[in-house]
Order: sequence, then C-alpha cells, then structure tokens
Amino acid sequence: MGAYILRRLLLMVPTILGIMLLSFTVIQFAPGGPVEQVIAQLTGQGGDGTERISGGGSDFQDSSQTDIASGGGGSSKYRGAQGLDQEFIDKLEKQFGFDKPAPERFLKLIKDYATFDFGESYFRSVDVIDLIWEKLPVSISLGLWMTLISYGISIPLGIRKAVQDGSKFDVWTSAIVTIAYAVPGFLFAILLIVLFAGGSFFDLFPLRGLWSDNWDQLSWYEKIIDYFWHLALPLTALALSAFATTTLLTKNSFLDEIKKQYVTTARAKGLNERQVLYGHVFRNAMLIIIAGFPAAFISAFFTGSLLIEQIFSLDGLGLLAYTSILTRDYPVVFATLYIFSLMGLVVSLISDITYTLIDPRIDFERRDV
Repeated sequence: MGAYILRRLLLMVPTILGIMLLSFTVIQFAPGGPVEQVIAQLTGQGGDGTERISGGGSDFQDSSQTDIASGGGGSSKYRGAQGLDQEFIDKLEKQFGFDKPAPERFLKLIKDYATFDFGESYFRSVDVIDLIWEKLPVSISLGLWMTLISYGISIPLGIRKAVQDGSKFDVWTSAIVTIAYAVPGFLFAILLIVLFAGGSFFDLFPLRGLWSDNWDQLSWYEKIIDYFWHLALPLTALALSAFATTTLLTKNSFLDEIKKQYVTTARAKGLNERQVLYGHVFRNAMLIIIAGFPAAFISAFFTGSLLIEQIFSLDGLGLLAYTSILTRDYPVVFATLYIFSLMGLVVSLISDITYTLIDPRIDFERRDV
C-alpha cells in the first residue's frame, strides 16, 4: 500500500500542473481581464468598480483623471481604452504583471504556488492566503458538517430501507426522500428563513455569520451552542439533497449485494441476519458509497454551498471564488482553484485508502495506477 500511496502522491504533481496550465491558458483568451476592469471603471463604464479600486491597493485612481483628460488617443488592445494615455496603460499592465510573457508568468505562478505563496489580491489590498484563511472557517464548517450529517443519517436509513424493502417504512420514507431530492436547496433555505428566522412566523435562528457579536464574552460551551445555533438552518438546507441522494444510493447498493449468491451461502451456514449484513454485505455495499465521497465533499465546499452562503450571508470560499471570477481577481481565482484541486486529489487518495480498510481483499499495489 505504501508504494501505491507514493505513486499517487507523485501523480498529483502532473495533475495539478495540467489543471493550472489549462485554466491559465483559458484565462489568456477570456475578455474583461483586470486591466479592462480598471479601464471600464475609470471611464465610467463599470458598476461599483471605483470603490473596489480605491479600497484595493491600485494607485491609479487619482492620476487617471489627468490621463483621461490628456486624451492619448492612440490605439490600444484593450476595449474602451481610447482616450487614455498609453503610459498609463503600461503602468496598469505592470501593476497586474501583464508586462511579462505568458509562459514566464505561468512558471512564476507554479513556482510560487509550490510554496503556497499566492501573492496579493488585485483589488483588495490583502494577501490571498490571508483572504482564504479568513473565509476557510465557513467552508470547513459547511462542508465537513454537511458531509458528516448526510452520511451519518443516510447510511443507517438506506440500510434499514434495504432490509425492509417494500414495507410501509420503506414506502413512506421513500416518499419523503423523493420530495427532499426534488426541492432545490436554495428554495428550502428561503422557506427555513421564512419559518424560523424572523421571516413571517418564528424568530428562532440568526440570519448571518457563524457566531454572535458577543462571541468573545461567551464561555466555551456557550460558544459551541452559539456556533451550531448559527449553522442549524444552513446545514439543514445543504444536507437536504445530499441526504436524499446518499440514502437511495445506499439502499440500492445493499439490495444488489443482498441478492447475491454469497449472501445465500452465508445464511445457509447458520449466520443470523445481523452477521450477514454487517459481516459480509456491508463492506461490499459500502464501496460505491465511498467512491462518491470525494465529489460530495468538494461540492459541499464550493458548488453546493455557493447559494447557501449567499442566502445566509456566510462569506466562505465558494462565494469568494465566485465573486473573484466576476471581478477577474486572478490571484484569488487561481489560488482557490489550486486549493480545491489539491483537496480533491487528497480526498480521493483517502477514499482509496478507506477502500482497503473496509475490504482488505482490495490491493491497489497489484494494479496499475
């Protein structure tokens, strides 16, 4: 197993390089880059960009008025740059690092990212690593607890549904699971706010943040209560669809295994149902559940929590990555992509290791990676 883990770790390097190279190449052809964003804002074509520049470490806002008035009038490769002095455009390119060739910029990016040096945000005047570290508690809270809750409920429920297939319990729980799967998570989140967060009925839960304003004054057990009090509604909304999917997947997986010949043989040997279920069926049926864990875990960090973060005013990595893409804040975009990709590869490796713990008959070292 050690040789397999080492090979997988070594394969992460070209995989990460391929992901970053593909993304970097696409970015080179994407319109509306940071230089265009600044130009649009300074010429009155951007929305709230002036605030973003003035608060983000770009030193060109004051001097831009002179540059616009001077009316350079020269041709420019940037849309909307007519009337701006070319020297000012050159300063912008140097500010964002676009004065260097693309291959040189990519090599520098890879060299810096190898040491987790993500540089500084274009528009926020803060190191990207500090920005990510600031948003990380929200994403970890949502992703980790949502995954644990959905798996903790879905697996036992799916097993019981498989054992009691066709019973009244199976029928009415299937109805609930189907409804839960059909309801979009963000719509359920709005319903929870209306019902329990001061919308129209009860005011039992807070609407924003991970903790209350008086967090520092709380005792340790009050902090735990306050933390989960703030997470109750977001986690309920997030776990709805994941809970439904994992439950049905678990049930179908166990049903397939229960019908196989080795189960009949185990019963013929005199084993009771519990011994058959957890001694033989469980480790085989759980393999497909484990296979879906990396995707579920990563989606909980980004795609699954994006709307939930927005609705409940939780500023996490999902929302950070999304807004950075819209504003073309490339250091933040590439840093979050790098972290998500690295997390996905590591979780996938952990998933494979878990395979061997559940079923020791699986030996990855005898297979090609």
